[in-house]
Amino acid sequence: MTNLEKLAKVFADTFGISEAETKGLQYQGIEAWDSVGHMTLVAAIEDDFDIQLDTDDIIDMSSFEKALEILVKYGIQF
Repeated sequence: MTNLEKLAKVFADTFGISEAETKGLQYQGIEAWDSVGHMTLVAAIEDDFDIQLDTDDIIDMSSFEKALEILVKYGIQF
């Protein structure tokens, strides 16, 4: 599984959507991605990628694509 597939799976599992629906997904773009869902997503990303996101990155994670950008800063390759 590639890191892109892994991230899509984390989003899909967290929000109960298909992996295909992750492309273009924005914060509060679906009901499940509210503030509580956001923190659940952050915890899942940290667990699956074995990283610790800093507060600014947690706040800035406003879309699936932004999550990709942020994870690159932590050495995750896509």
